[in-house]
Amino acid sequence: MIAIEWVDSGREPQCAPDPAYPKGIDIVLARAPEKTCFTELPYPAKRCGRYVVTCGECGHRLAVTTAGRPDDPRSVRFPCGKEGPRS
Repeated sequence: MIAIEWVDSGREPQCAPDPAYPKGIDIVLARAPEKTCFTELPYPAKRCGRYVVTCGECGHRLAVTTAGRPDDPRSVRFPCGKEGPRS
């Protein structure tokens, strides 16, 4: 199970969204063929802030920043901590 915690920065978006990503982006931090952890993120984000993502199985924890715009991240895939060290 993956836990997602919203940390609100208290700021509203200041810049226009990137028109190349009108439906958000998928963040991929792993290389094939690594074992990965994956979760969808609450989309769109409320405003500027970050999602703190913690995998309950492998223990990896990371933050994904948001700007409260249509080009915000909608999912994240990252290396599984059970896979062992990467080369």
